[in-house]
Amino acid sequence: MKKNNYFVFDTNVIVSAFLFPDSSVAKAFNKGLLFGTIIISKETLEELQEVLSRNKLDKYLIKSIRQAFLQKFEILAEMVEITETISVCRDQKDDKFLSLAESAKAKCIITGDNDLLILNPFNNILILTPSEFLSKF
Repeated sequence: MKKNNYFVFDTNVIVSAFLFPDSSVAKAFNKGLLFGTIIISKETLEELQEVLSRNKLDKYLIKSIRQAFLQKFEILAEMVEITETISVCRDQKDDKFLSLAESAKAKCIITGDNDLLILNPFNNILILTPSEFLSKF
């Protein structure tokens, strides 16, 4: 698989991969890094920052470790400017992932969110669970 394959991972998948490094979600995330480029936008990065700053995650990891992960993630991922705004998801907060994927012509979106999964495929962009991503790629 070529490195120019762009993958969009939704926020919950990224957080789960980080918190549970031996999980299938983490394996999917690592496969995305290995066989393509994980892309982010200003909007998806802001959501990730907000989620990682939540106090309820303190029981898993202290904030300084979560901040270190975020800094590393920003280096690993490629920032993409949104050029196409999509408004089709039944949960409007998820449209940012569709807009990112469409703007970058991503290969797929990896998510556990049914509001996104129900749209698979979207404009030739696959929308897959982490398990489906592992078996397909």
